[in-house]
Amino acid sequence: MALTQDQIAQIARETAAEIRSRARAGVPEARAIRKQLSARLKSASAADVAAIGLAIASDPAMKAARARWVGWELINKRRDALAGLDLAAVEALGAGNSSWDEVDGFGIYIAGPAWLAGQISDADIMAWVASPDLWRRRAALVAAVVLNSKTHGGRGDAARTLMVAEALADDGEDMVVKAMSWALRTLVPWDRAAVEAFLARQDAVLAARIKREVRTKLRTGKKNAKAAV
Repeated sequence: MALTQDQIAQIARETAAEIRSRARAGVPEARAIRKQLSARLKSASAADVAAIGLAIASDPAMKAARARWVGWELINKRRDALAGLDLAAVEALGAGNSSWDEVDGFGIYIAGPAWLAGQISDADIMAWVASPDLWRRRAALVAAVVLNSKTHGGRGDAARTLMVAEALADDGEDMVVKAMSWALRTLVPWDRAAVEAFLARQDAVLAARIKREVRTKLRTGKKNAKAAV
């Protein structure tokens, strides 16, 4: 039997209250709460899990606790719930993102997997790239990270990663610059030549940080020179 809207809201409130009650709860403790909730919802429908994930991610208390990711991870860990997302659902889950950690959780758990699976299109991602909202632009780059992450099912996708990177090559926003470096570095193990060509092609406009970190990755396999020593 499907859960009612009141039941969904109540579960989200209970989860938020449990996390808030543990004032010093870090990621491991919040993840333990999420795992308990996943077990509780094992027999719930995919639609109900997605709705609860949205309710958790949308709860102002979860935003204040920097724990919106709990809702996104809840969905991500239920394959059928994740597979049921369309563009409207993905954008609803990402509504209100306003910090790097929120965008990264959303990109890794929701947007990237949805793009990888074809549930949102290249055109949808490029609409984020063109957004005046820097957090949407960062989300497009973080989604590209998933395309190149074995952990998340990625198999390397130079074409789509560089599609986003080319469009944002001259974006000077610090949060976008950092995400650009991340996305390019995840592509290096799959297609060094494509990354090297991109750096050469966009050398005049790319931020120094991107060029430094990505070239260090190409040369040493690490992000930073010190880490490679």
